Amino acid sequence: MVAMTKKVKTFQVVLSDPCKSFYCGGERVCGRVEVEVTEALRVSAVKILALGRAKVEYAKGKQRCRQEAEYLRHEEVLKLSEQPTDTDGSVLLRPGNKYEYSFGFDLPQQGQLVSSYKGKFGYVQYFVKAMLERLQQPTMECRKSFEVEEPLDVNTPDLLSPTGGMKEKKVTCMFIPDGQVSLNAKIDRRGFCEGEDICINAKFENTCSRIVIPKAAIIAKQTYQANGRTKVFRQKLSSVRGNHIISGMCDAWQGKTIRVPKLKPSMLGCNMIRVEYALMIYVHIPGSEKLILELPLVIGTAGLGSRSSSVSSYDGSVSTASQSWVSLRMPSNPPSYCDITKDVRLDQPLTPLLDDVDCDSPIFMDAPGFQFPQPPAYTETDGECNANTRMLPVC
Repeated sequence: MVAMTKKVKTFQVVLSDPCKSFYCGGERVCGRVEVEVTEALRVSAVKILALGRAKVEYAKGKQRCRQEAEYLRHEEVLKLSEQPTDTDGSVLLRPGNKYEYSFGFDLPQQGQLVSSYKGKFGYVQYFVKAMLERLQQPTMECRKSFEVEEPLDVNTPDLLSPTGGMKEKKVTCMFIPDGQVSLNAKIDRRGFCEGEDICINAKFENTCSRIVIPKAAIIAKQTYQANGRTKVFRQKLSSVRGNHIISGMCDAWQGKTIRVPKLKPSMLGCNMIRVEYALMIYVHIPGSEKLILELPLVIGTAGLGSRSSSVSSYDGSVSTASQSWVSLRMPSNPPSYCDITKDVRLDQPLTPLLDDVDCDSPIFMDAPGFQFPQPPAYTETDGECNANTRMLPVC
């Protein structure tokens, strides 16, 4: 953010690493405050305020619920190196020069901060605000925001363990029993990162008289708390669907996948804003409420090696198997039909015209027979291949 007045040409906060997308707890935030003037200007002080706060605000009927919390506060008075100051500590800035006030501060350790977030009814933001104090003039301000992301590892045994559940619903029609619909679903783990696929194993049974549709979706649940009141906002992020299931039939999903879209990691450490995710597996029943099963998910931060050693070893075995295919010598290409010298062009069409059909058989037409040529001979055995080489099974 750049502030400009008649005397001040440039006043902005610049971070040392502008390409850095986010900071983690315990890291150091460094930067500078740049000032340029068009006329001589006496500055009494240049200060910075680093602030991290959460704010929730929404309407609950006629009442306005609002609450704030602070996670970071750092104040510092900046000095110019090799710049003479007066007895009162003020500095005279002259046009044609670019003045840089350097600053740096350490973020609190991991576990004491909350990740940056912006939702429908609240946010968590971090910024550095610079203040330029001038003699007998209003103080100028500018700010620079930065992102904070608390690492969330999904390699814990709890998040790597499978989870599942079962639900059933009795269907009625005008208070008359009309059978029931049931589902049984399971996933291999609860912790994921963005871009990964969730494999769903599920079974659906339909004994009612209606055609039902099984579906699955990733749901985000945002919980806001202010003034002792709670507001929940749910949002569907991505979804998949299965085939229609008619009455008296069942269907099964064996490894049906749904991809985790690009989204913020789960936020579980803030007492004002809580962001949770769930895999909702449900059955759409016409004329009745859905049959819903929710399996909780935890979305972790990317780049933490979100797979366990067992999964890593599995990936390695797949890679080894893939590389072994490269070493196998494949048979030569089959010969071309262009090598056949026999003329197989037709002298008449395959299907006779209606005028040529016998009057005794107006419906069934007697098509002349045609003998297609035999394909050229070719063998899949390569004489140069090693006899001990065996093909790998296809998984």
